[in-house]
Amino acid sequence: MELRITGPQRLNGEITVSGAKNSATRVLAAAMLSEGHVSLRQFPLTLVDAREKMKFLARLGAQFSEDPLRNVLSLNVNDLSVRGEENFNVPIRTTYLLAGGLLARGNLARIPYPGGCKIGSRGYDLHMMIWEKLGCEVEEKPDYIEIRGHLRGGTIDFPISTVGGTENALICGAVASGETLVRNAYVTPEVNDLIRFLREMGAQIQQEGQSLLRIEGAGGLLKGASFSIMPDRIEALTWMILGAVTGGSVMIRNVPMDSLEVPMIHLRDAGLDLFRNTSDVFVSPACVGPHGLQPFELATGTHPGVISDMQSFFAFLGLFANGRSVVFDYRYPERIAYARELAKFAPGAISASPGQIKAYGPAKLTAAQVTSTDLRGSMALIMAAICAEGESRVYGVDMAMRGYDNLPAKLAALGVDAQWSK
Repeated sequence: MELRITGPQRLNGEITVSGAKNSATRVLAAAMLSEGHVSLRQFPLTLVDAREKMKFLARLGAQFSEDPLRNVLSLNVNDLSVRGEENFNVPIRTTYLLAGGLLARGNLARIPYPGGCKIGSRGYDLHMMIWEKLGCEVEEKPDYIEIRGHLRGGTIDFPISTVGGTENALICGAVASGETLVRNAYVTPEVNDLIRFLREMGAQIQQEGQSLLRIEGAGGLLKGASFSIMPDRIEALTWMILGAVTGGSVMIRNVPMDSLEVPMIHLRDAGLDLFRNTSDVFVSPACVGPHGLQPFELATGTHPGVISDMQSFFAFLGLFANGRSVVFDYRYPERIAYARELAKFAPGAISASPGQIKAYGPAKLTAAQVTSTDLRGSMALIMAAICAEGESRVYGVDMAMRGYDNLPAKLAALGVDAQWSK
């Protein structure tokens, strides 16, 4: 998908942050553990990753009902069955989370390889370890991963902290027989949302400190539930930064303040004095002081800090500061391909090497033709195109659609004039 836009444009209006992608897609998988009706409020219905997962579940027998006006997804998964499914080409990473619900129903799961990859790309070793530790046999088939056996409680020691592994252990442990102990768990706000949802369905989960989980498995399926997805902290940060650098007046509703405390401290230290209450943020020209935005240095890391998914937005912000800003990313040092595209809007103003992005501001952004490289990087390119002088084209913006619910409509609501085409 291609975006054409003539800038610079200023954002003005009101916007409501959608349910978090990194919660909604996980909760959707956890809903497979239910033998009753599940209603998910504040569900981001247009997200590509959510739609792809829903399509696959529908082929397995899940029934969905959508209410776009209220952002509610209702589902019934009582008829789920993996037998007979032949299409395992599902272009999402979190396919491994689908195993628990299928194993709880028939001791058999056949799931697509993460991201549609085939044998040879072993980015799922930790998930194989989880299934094996919980008593199952795992076999890599040409088109899918097959897991067989009855889930039994066990001890899972992660060699590294892993969000995806923690989520998989929670989902499988909730329906296993006996206690599952998870060490070196990585509990983000979205993982906490998953835990809350599992508890609503009747799961017995105890968290000790920040990295130890005890799960008393139900030995079978859980009950139905009604649940509201948490707001998306990354989306909220996106609108704060974009509203501020365009000099607009934007009211941002439904902001998860408790999960944005440290990133907002970094915004304040960079010179953004945002108006806020418990759930809303108002961005106006008055938020930027008389001396403009100030350069900064920060390192991405684990929550509650600035996470790697926020890296590209702080690099973008650095283009508007008065001096050199540096963003370090030691967790994902190769996450820099987008920076080379971003530099086309301001040649010489941004540079990147593994684990480090430098931005030199204030830079004058001019129109460019750029190609999306990843989800968050795609949104940073869209932000740059809105601020650049002249007509820009951003290719591959469907990547941004994976993380931003109703993105074209939201930009239009903020006064952005853009053309979207396939």
